Amino acid sequence: MRIGQQPGGHGFAGGPGFGADDQGDTEHAAPASAPRRAWALFLAYVALTKPRVIELLLVTTIPAMLLADRGHVDPWLILTTLFGGMLAAASANTLNMVVDADIDKVMKRTEKRPLARGAMPVSHALVFGLVLGVFSFFWLWATTNLLSGVLAVVTICFYIFVYTLVLKRRTSQNVVWGGAAGCMPVMIGWSAVTGTIGWQALVMFLVIFLWTPPHTWALMLRYKEDYQAANVPMLPAVASETKVTKHIVLYAWATVAATLALAPGSGVVYAVIAVASGIWFLVVAHRLYAGVRAGTPVKPLKLFILSNEYLALVFCGLAIDSVLGWQTLAQLVS
Repeated sequence: MRIGQQPGGHGFAGGPGFGADDQGDTEHAAPASAPRRAWALFLAYVALTKPRVIELLLVTTIPAMLLADRGHVDPWLILTTLFGGMLAAASANTLNMVVDADIDKVMKRTEKRPLARGAMPVSHALVFGLVLGVFSFFWLWATTNLLSGVLAVVTICFYIFVYTLVLKRRTSQNVVWGGAAGCMPVMIGWSAVTGTIGWQALVMFLVIFLWTPPHTWALMLRYKEDYQAANVPMLPAVASETKVTKHIVLYAWATVAATLALAPGSGVVYAVIAVASGIWFLVVAHRLYAGVRAGTPVKPLKLFILSNEYLALVFCGLAIDSVLGWQTLAQLVS
């Protein structure tokens, strides 16, 4: 297989950090002014949080909250929940960079991240990440409920201690199980509205859980040499491209099936969007697999980018359906 060259995408799997310094010749450059240094440091701290990764939070949390009460959620509750969730995600991403600073230095995709290029001491980043995590817990507890705050802490701990410290460097199934951390925003959103965890929240969790591997593996196919250089056993770095794309197809089918399992708790609008976007997602996944098997040039980043759009379509469809407040499919057939 010859993988086509195209710019990196963005999404849950992340990308090069914001605010990275240019790599030109600076030997004779004049020292930066204090305001410029302060601004560069500010951008470095922002980059620690992986802002583009937090997009997933916005895409999934709001629809989960709208579904929890079929569109009758207080806008202030949505804003406070989103802010608390963003703090939790920022904490997890920052602490992840602290742990992965060594491998970020040897991977071209991540070599410009703040700690990899020495933008600030690791100890400062560690304190920053911990403060964000503590603040997220107390914010969610104060503005929503204790369950949402606890779920935020569980998410941070799982992402750091289970995925980053245990799974990531030990098994090619790291993304499969570690992706559970990215599923938690829907649980937090649902619990913020209801104070409980309903079956719909569990199905939304499953949708994102199954979507994460094909989405992430598509990116890693493009950057597998990076992971090989860092000795990180991501599936595309240790398995054949045929095997990886076959797994992508299987997980794509499972993801679409999970979105349909949510249909009884939603309405016709969601069902139509889930079916149509699901067919589109499956076609793209199958084309990637067929191209690899045929030995023709393929662009795995196309699937990576389109998978972001697919998930956005599914959850936006869910939000629209919830706001409309029409009868659910279960109510229609009963």
